[in-house]
Amino acid sequence: MTQQKKIGLALGSGSARGWSHIGVIKALKEHDIPVDIVCGSSMGAVVGGAYAAGILNSLEELAREFSWLDFLKFMDVSLSRRGLLSGNRITEFFRDKISDMDIENLPTPYGAVTVDLYTGEEIFIRKGPLLDALRASFSFPGLFTPFHKNNQWLIDGGLINPVPVSLCRAMGADIVIAVNLNDEILKKRVFLHSADNTDTSLPSLDKHGDSLMDFLTAKFPFLKRMENHDLPTEKIPNMIEVMMKSIYIMQDRITKQRMVEDPPDISITPSLSDVSLLNFNKARDTIEEGRRATLTKLPEIMEKIS
Repeated sequence: MTQQKKIGLALGSGSARGWSHIGVIKALKEHDIPVDIVCGSSMGAVVGGAYAAGILNSLEELAREFSWLDFLKFMDVSLSRRGLLSGNRITEFFRDKISDMDIENLPTPYGAVTVDLYTGEEIFIRKGPLLDALRASFSFPGLFTPFHKNNQWLIDGGLINPVPVSLCRAMGADIVIAVNLNDEILKKRVFLHSADNTDTSLPSLDKHGDSLMDFLTAKFPFLKRMENHDLPTEKIPNMIEVMMKSIYIMQDRITKQRMVEDPPDISITPSLSDVSLLNFNKARDTIEEGRRATLTKLPEIMEKIS
């Protein structure tokens, strides 16, 4: 008998853009394409972990109804100086769904990528509590506090391996389907306000009329934009905007380099130029774009696995 080839799914980083991974996985399952191994970085680790643990439907239900107010409920301000948010509320959501499940006991083999803050070493998490892997991999620098585990401070895996094809290979995948969320990332406008204080990209928060930036500046006054009367028509970035655009540039360059070094067999690239890192309220459209992008690759996928 011929040994069936193992198919690995490498889910890339991208914060709110990561909702599209749900659509990718659903499209693959609808067409009976098996996923034998799933790996992820950052939000890819979160969605991949939900799939491996068998709670993807619960995550999708949350995502499709997610509003800006829901996003704010998950924003638990950290009292430490290591990051703006502690990430405990997100962790507790998953704890309610999967308890304290260990990675080695998951129905689907799973791995997450994270980074040692002090050494820059790429860390593959393939055993131990799943919650630890999720929390470590989405520790976006400056936004979430680093995760402390085994005498290491761990941060977002997307900083060093945005699309973890290499981890899929290391775990025994013969064919790797990679989902790259950073293909159009530099096209995204990140300026939240213009110099005349007109909100140019963020929707209002339901009936409250506040933007995400209003919330952040209320909590952290030092984030407020400095007035610049010499440039009344220019868009002047504040700290969050500078950080986001810098991350976009870094993610674009690192992703391209890693995809050359560790090329997948199939690359799925959802068109997400209108979704920023914090547009978690756009889950419905983002999920559907992940599904659409996967369907366009079905002939190539079927040819590879046959």
